Amino acid sequence: MQSSGSSSGREEESSDAVFESMRRSSLGSSEEAAAEEEELRWAAIERLPTRRRVRKGIVLKRYGEGGGVVVPVEVDVRKMEVKDKVMLLESLLKVPETDNEDLLRTIRKRIDRVGIAIPKIEVRFQSLSIEGEAYVGNRALPTLLNSTLNAIEGVLKIIGLSSSKKTTVKILQDVSGIVKPSRLTLLLGPPGSGKTTLLKALAGKLDKNLKVSGEITYCGHDFTEFIPQRTSAYISQHDLHYGEMTVRETLEFSRRCLGVGSRQMMLEELLRREKTAGIVPNFDVDAFMKATTVATKRASLFIDYVIKILGLDICVDTVVGDEMRRGISGGQKKRVTTGEMLTGPAKVFFMDEISTGLDSSTTYQIVNYLKQIAHIMDETLVISLLQPAPETFDLFDDIILLSEGKIVYQGPTENVLEFFESMGFKCPERKGTADFLQEVTSAKDQLYYWFDGNKPYRYVPVTEFVSAFKSFYIGKDLFEELRHPFDKGGTHPAALERMKYAISKWELFRACFAREWLWMKRNSIVFVFKTVQIAIMAMLASSVFVRTKMESGQMEGAAKYGGALFFSLNNVLFNGLPEIAMTTMKLPVFFKQRDLLFYPAWAFALPIWLLSIPVSLMESGILSIITYYPIGFAPGACRFLKQFLALFGIHQMSLSLYHFAGVLGRIEVIATTIATFALLVFFVLGGYIVARYDIASWIRWGYYISPVMYGQNAIAINEFLHERWNMPIGNSTEPSIGIAFLEQRGMFTTERWYWISIVALFGFCLLFNLLFILALKYLKRK
Repeated sequence: MQSSGSSSGREEESSDAVFESMRRSSLGSSEEAAAEEEELRWAAIERLPTRRRVRKGIVLKRYGEGGGVVVPVEVDVRKMEVKDKVMLLESLLKVPETDNEDLLRTIRKRIDRVGIAIPKIEVRFQSLSIEGEAYVGNRALPTLLNSTLNAIEGVLKIIGLSSSKKTTVKILQDVSGIVKPSRLTLLLGPPGSGKTTLLKALAGKLDKNLKVSGEITYCGHDFTEFIPQRTSAYISQHDLHYGEMTVRETLEFSRRCLGVGSRQMMLEELLRREKTAGIVPNFDVDAFMKATTVATKRASLFIDYVIKILGLDICVDTVVGDEMRRGISGGQKKRVTTGEMLTGPAKVFFMDEISTGLDSSTTYQIVNYLKQIAHIMDETLVISLLQPAPETFDLFDDIILLSEGKIVYQGPTENVLEFFESMGFKCPERKGTADFLQEVTSAKDQLYYWFDGNKPYRYVPVTEFVSAFKSFYIGKDLFEELRHPFDKGGTHPAALERMKYAISKWELFRACFAREWLWMKRNSIVFVFKTVQIAIMAMLASSVFVRTKMESGQMEGAAKYGGALFFSLNNVLFNGLPEIAMTTMKLPVFFKQRDLLFYPAWAFALPIWLLSIPVSLMESGILSIITYYPIGFAPGACRFLKQFLALFGIHQMSLSLYHFAGVLGRIEVIATTIATFALLVFFVLGGYIVARYDIASWIRWGYYISPVMYGQNAIAINEFLHERWNMPIGNSTEPSIGIAFLEQRGMFTTERWYWISIVALFGFCLLFNLLFILALKYLKRK
């Protein structure tokens, strides 16, 4: 064992020579002087238990004037300083375009020499057909009339009074194929051919309304045996990100939620075997592997690595931006979308139109990087591109050509032209192969590629191409392989993910809480405006209902105080309306990340609720402080605090209602309509505009389910049951002014109803937040 380990060590030494020479040349002669100290520090690390050793690495630090002195230092890879990360990456990736392949090969050799197998995943799909229902023709136009008719027909269909007017659309028709690991696969086809649907189907992200038949397996396992959304990563062609977050913050959040998977366990096993074999790795590569693999709450070195590889280092601290906020360019945003999923531990990637907005040179660099991780790290990648440049096309090993929902060809790229030549079509010398493949099945362009002079041209339909491919030797080999099931027993234990989320519930909550707090800070102007607004409204209320013009011993004064209380209630109710817009603005990103299993709905909703509490306390406190004594409400600290508590409960209830309405509508206009309609009903049934006794008996139950009623009762009872309202109206047999006013408005007249109302307000708050979570969990994006 020792001799084999020494032999492997010599091989590693030769494979790492490029990194040693790069580092020594960059750091100067001081590196040679530090070599002995490096070995001593490594020996100290080797004596640590594996759980601790996986967190320790050796990096070189510069000291002295101009950084001329280089000293090897033992560091905790979870807490590396920024300058140490930069220095380590620079030593390994001076020129990312060329050095990255050497780095990946060195890592792979280190893993292979101790006999650790890397998980591989083969994706198969057999007889896959997907159908959907949609309106066609004029009914497909998004007009007001069509939307109304569609909604009515949908309701009638549910109760069985009408049949569907939708037309069945066949998206994919009986397609079969194999996506192999360690090979880069190009998915090609004209628009509308079903590329996105195929990618989503393979990633387990299809809409539930689609009708699916056929079978999709990963290493012989169907979707019920593992979690496909975590085993694979689907990269959409739509760039959905929080515009307020920077590029680094976006990628760090993704890394934190997606975790590191089984990589840390594999690294621990690697270190155990190396220690047993007496192998000493390259220290820079060792530190890099540990820093990019060990789970950490701080910024991971892997984020810096992805940023460097994707060319995002020039905009790493720039906000992503959105329609209302200037940020990075469209091409950079597309790279962020790609990098967001590359930060996770997935072994299968389905990438949909990742080149949109990128120039051909950048697209080539990114695809070349993806080819490196596919070939060297045995990952499975399928990339959909619309019009790849010839040099980018040449990077791919396999191609899946779709047309009209059918697979025309699947196999090595070097044989695709041979297949079409056997059908009588040839790609011109100056024509790009990708362009030729997308046009040769088209009825408009097919004629230009016919080259068989012995036969007159005739249109060859897609179905004929499909039949011919099954007879072509590449197709025969493919379908012969499909006839033999995949050996499930040979699947690597770490290949398929069986846990729904990558990290614990507590860590999911912490990650979402930190992001929500960051989002609030970046949008602080909204909360400042809301605070100023409620302060101005409070000052207006104090000037309108000034205490010198209101008498507390008369019914006329009671009516004025009742109006002042109602005005205060309105202030806190409507002050939270901007929450609707802010909620709908965050939903597209939430739905994307929810479907990708970043986090559950409760982890997104709970931080929003908790962080709204200090906002409610501040705004309710400002309103109470500015209005309570200038207006002249019932004196006493206890009464002041009870009114503040009631206003706080009302504010919390309203914010919860607005959050729920935002998710229920999902579009700002619709959500605002839902919220204002709900408030209108609550106000009408709340007991102030229409007294309880004046509400028709058949709808009086609505009085008891109106949150506004409980808020109105709480603040009114707190005011009018004070002793200053205890004087009788006329003779002593009549009720006091306070009770008479409460009875006149149909409100309750006992102190216990104050506490019942407070409990009810917080009960409504809890109810609306639960509905908020349920809507987030079950509703889909519009």
